[in-house]
Amino acid sequence: MHEWLEDLKEHLTQPWEPATWPALVASVAFPVLVLLVRNPVGWTPFLDGVNLLFHEAGHPLFGLFHWETLTILGGTLMELLVPAALCLAFVWKRQPLGTALCGQWAAQNLLYIASYMADARAQELPLVGGGEHDWTALLTQWGLLERDTVLAGRVAFLGWTLMLAWATWLGWRLWMRYRDGGHPSSSN
Repeated sequence: MHEWLEDLKEHLTQPWEPATWPALVASVAFPVLVLLVRNPVGWTPFLDGVNLLFHEAGHPLFGLFHWETLTILGGTLMELLVPAALCLAFVWKRQPLGTALCGQWAAQNLLYIASYMADARAQELPLVGGGEHDWTALLTQWGLLERDTVLAGRVAFLGWTLMLAWATWLGWRLWMRYRDGGHPSSSN
């Protein structure tokens, strides 16, 4: 096991591909586009359709553990785990644009989750296949149903903050490249 950890440490000390201006523009554009295209109930076209697929797949996948709470939470977990896993794959490949965009995608999922969470008492959002509202069940079980909108606001704030943090990280990488004498105008 020690050898495996040494190999991992060595790999993670390898240099990253250079950050570029087009990459930074793409990363800054991501939260701006999310802000511009979200509908009033918090649905971001295309992205949330993909997120919903992963969400629904998460229920039966986590249901394999035969724990009801995990089965219900599995949808939310899956929609966070998929972009997070892709983000880690880009970290492994040392590719800053892919890392930042997948990190932002994971963060954008928090906005989608927050919309669903805020609907726990009202239950006005349409559900795929009907059935029980995940966040109504979870927040009721945890004794937090009356705080659904407060919790949702915090989750949404975290989502926006993380999207901006990933863009800032990419900007920092570009600035470091420029500071160290690189030419940040080349593309990824």
